[in-house]
Amino acid sequence: MPKDDPETTALKKELNDLIAKLKADQEKLADAKLTDKCGDLGDVTKIRLVTKKTLKGHINKVNSVHYSGDSRHCVTGSLDGKLIIWDTWSGNKVQVIPLRSAWVMSVAFAPSGNFVACGGMDNMCTIYDVNNRDSTGAAKMVRELAGYEGFLSSCRFLDDTHILTGSGDMKICVWDLEAGKREMEFDAHAGDVVTISLGPDMKTYVTGSVDKTCKLWDIRDEKAKQTFFGHDADVNSVCYHNSGQAFATASEDKTARLFDIRSDQQIGHYTPPGAGGFTSCALSLSGRYLLAGSDDNDVHSWDTLKVSHTGTLHGHENRVTSISMSPNGVALASCSWDNSVRVWG
Repeated sequence: MPKDDPETTALKKELNDLIAKLKADQEKLADAKLTDKCGDLGDVTKIRLVTKKTLKGHINKVNSVHYSGDSRHCVTGSLDGKLIIWDTWSGNKVQVIPLRSAWVMSVAFAPSGNFVACGGMDNMCTIYDVNNRDSTGAAKMVRELAGYEGFLSSCRFLDDTHILTGSGDMKICVWDLEAGKREMEFDAHAGDVVTISLGPDMKTYVTGSVDKTCKLWDIRDEKAKQTFFGHDADVNSVCYHNSGQAFATASEDKTARLFDIRSDQQIGHYTPPGAGGFTSCALSLSGRYLLAGSDDNDVHSWDTLKVSHTGTLHGHENRVTSISMSPNGVALASCSWDNSVRVWG
């Protein structure tokens, strides 16, 4: 690697000194630890989720799962080149959608349940209308959103006419689906944007990146509201707290964390008994439980307030790639490289 010139070295040092100063200023304001404040709280029960349904139909690694707003249906994307929409109550497939590219990395269900989206190594976000079928009987493709300079890592519907996407070109885009045009596009991180989580207000959102940071945004603004440091490796997943005041993260550095938006810093640090890095995370409806899917094939659970490990969901036979909490908080869907999808309740 070529050596940095003196000016670049000086700028890097200045930047690192500023970050160190910010961290020191934050620590001065952190007058108490979450575990100390919540020490007298009653313990929550050990998590006793069991597999209610094993959804089998994919014949290759399943990379992403996302619930519909009805808390009944979910969509999964696999390297077998298929999206499958499932009825998680019965365990039946509702639709199988063949994809033009098998390299799917992210899927999203519109809250209304009318549309699903996917994307990945094809550098494209593709939208399907669940209620309209094409000549083959599969959901009709209604939009292909192209123009990314990197893989599509994450997508979330704002509503039936707008979608938010993050990609390997470090950018975030907001798309008008009716016009098929970008409404906004901006550089968001200093590395691949990996994950997006929408706030309860559907106006703010959090992103995580391989640059080890998370950022808080408002869809009406191109500048980040806040930047959160702390992780030592890629932030693979973020999940907004239902209060709108905090969010959880899961990282390659084998930790999950809880960040408080009001105090602008990390307040919870969660480590597993295993040794795997984390691929995905979800919060229970109350926010008391934090769950994280891991490379060690399990989903781990913690009490967010007492920062204690509250259980492990065993069942998958390969790394857990994605988890999604149903909007009503009753069930958790997980998918894995073992080709299966599990519904826990």
